[in-house]
Amino acid sequence: MSAVGRALSVLDAFADGATCLRLTTIAERAGLPLPTTLRLVRELVAWGGLERQADGSYRLGTRLWVLGGQVPCQRRLAEAGRPYLRELRTATGRAVALTALDGDRLLVVDELGAAVPRGSYLPLHATAAGKLFLAHGPDALRQQVLRDLVRVTPYTITAPGLLHRQFTEIRGGSPAIATEERCLGEVEVAVPVGATGDGVPVAALSVTAPSVPAARRATPVLAATASALTARLTPPSSGQDSSTSPASRNRRVPERRPR
Repeated sequence: MSAVGRALSVLDAFADGATCLRLTTIAERAGLPLPTTLRLVRELVAWGGLERQADGSYRLGTRLWVLGGQVPCQRRLAEAGRPYLRELRTATGRAVALTALDGDRLLVVDELGAAVPRGSYLPLHATAAGKLFLAHGPDALRQQVLRDLVRVTPYTITAPGLLHRQFTEIRGGSPAIATEERCLGEVEVAVPVGATGDGVPVAALSVTAPSVPAARRATPVLAATASALTARLTPPSSGQDSSTSPASRNRRVPERRPR
């Protein structure tokens, strides 16, 4: 592995959303000897990519945050989505998130009230938003993810047949739902935002609630907000009123409930 590759593997040790890690944990996750890890960590601290805490652990540095904010595609999505996240958060009183597909993982582009911070990666099969991307994504992605289904909680679905049935329902227009599959006590419901030329959602908007009934109650405004954000991201055609607010669009979207 090259020097750059080793340095990136150190940073990738934080990819699961870990806030702080000890040096030994970084070395284990990166698959590097402890002395090599120590040298790389010191260089990354000097550069600003890592920060050393008072207890001797390390966290990602602000320089990475600054650079990450310059990524054009996700930055535009986050900026466009933030007003809609605020409205959705206010209307439901629940944690909300805007996510996107990044390879074979779910990237949290922005969030309000969620336990996972912006920039975190989540498993596709154990999240409602991830199921949306799996349902609408290419067969190769589904096959890759379904080959290695990890049980995150006792309720994570690891039966490919059951997941395929959910994918069929999602492609039929149902919102995606994950009941305590990523985190105990949390029910996620998600709907797509926009679509690329091959039908894959541009992003997903989700609400996290403490129960299925609570998630069901949040679904109408979730669907309406996603529709409004889709319109915001879509270039307006002639005669379309691009100034229509999210709230006014919300009243025109029918209710869709998770099954």
